Amino acid sequence: MPLSFNNLRIGKTYRLINFGQKTEFEVMEINEDENHRLKDINTLEEAFLQDLLFEGRGKDYDLEEI
Repeated sequence: MPLSFNNLRIGKTYRLINFGQKTEFEVMEINEDENHRLKDINTLEEAFLQDLLFEGRGKDYDLEEI
């Protein structure tokens, strides 16, 4: 069962799978509107959580701590 976005913690790393796309990221900042600032641990690019979920949640959606 996937984690809730309320369980994300600053400095922890997570893996998000959605529509076949795997993203591993570290949480840099937690915002009240749940649009958290993230850093991809493979490319070191920064993004926001809403950028990863702009298509919605697919049948393969999974969020886990790594």
